[in-house]
Amino acid sequence: MTGPLLLLDGASLWFRAYYALPESFTAKDGRPVNAVRGFTDMVASLITRHQPGRLVVCLDLDWRPQFRVDLVPSYKAHRVAEEFAAGPDVEEVPDTLTPQVDMIMDVLAAAGIATAGAVGFEADDVLGTLAAHERDDTVVVVSGDRDLLQVVADEPVPVRVLYVGRGLSKAELFGPVEVAEKYGVPADRPGPGYAELALLRGDPSDGLPGVKGVGEKTASTLLLQYGSVDALRAAVDDPESGLAKGVRAKLAASADYLDAALPVVRVAVDAPVELSGPDGLPATPHDQDRLAALADDLNIGTSLGRLTAAMAAAR
Repeated sequence: MTGPLLLLDGASLWFRAYYALPESFTAKDGRPVNAVRGFTDMVASLITRHQPGRLVVCLDLDWRPQFRVDLVPSYKAHRVAEEFAAGPDVEEVPDTLTPQVDMIMDVLAAAGIATAGAVGFEADDVLGTLAAHERDDTVVVVSGDRDLLQVVADEPVPVRVLYVGRGLSKAELFGPVEVAEKYGVPADRPGPGYAELALLRGDPSDGLPGVKGVGEKTASTLLLQYGSVDALRAAVDDPESGLAKGVRAKLAASADYLDAALPVVRVAVDAPVELSGPDGLPATPHDQDRLAALADDLNIGTSLGRLTAAMAAAR
């Protein structure tokens, strides 16, 4: 029997690695490699923990897709770097992290670990699409972004989300039951319910305003009572629905936002995903010589040793 399909949110993990380790970890030439080292260690640990048969690192080919900005112009606007420093619509990334992403790509290619991306879409959409299209193996999505909780499912295959927002050592594994219980969304549709919860309450980290005056607790109460945003909005238009006057007014005032924002909040499940190669996790590195050179040049021999040992043990 093969292990699960492990889908990793690449940027989410290497950002966390970058901030978790000091820049005193350097390559031979003095370049910081803290993100490379931390990311490689995380991948090795995840392989050891989950024993995947297949593994894909999912990438942001467009961190702020135009279709989302067209619908909600404030989407991630606060994350855009100053134009004079980085050009228009460029995400602010620490100067010493950017070159390390190329190093991580080199490590993954040499190891034979597949990457995946979709032009015009975020990593969330790549993760969501691969998870939604899987028909053979259990899926484990690893991310520090709660937005991915909306992909949990039991059918056609189990899809679970390992949330690592507080670090790998405190990671939480979510399925439909856990999402429904923790966030107070309908148990019969916890994935879509979580997306609708985020829609109603808003998400400052993504520049989504939400419905003014509706926080997470109220959003949960409304979704549990009415079952979905569609049913809730129908209640707004129905004078006999019994919806509280104040809530009715708030939702009515936010009608344009609600019309536009749901496609922004929802993770795409039909992105045109392209993989760098086969997603099977190899028992041995694809290019051992290149990996050995990277280990020497980047001073990450110990981390790459852990990675290759984990790959061998998983197969």
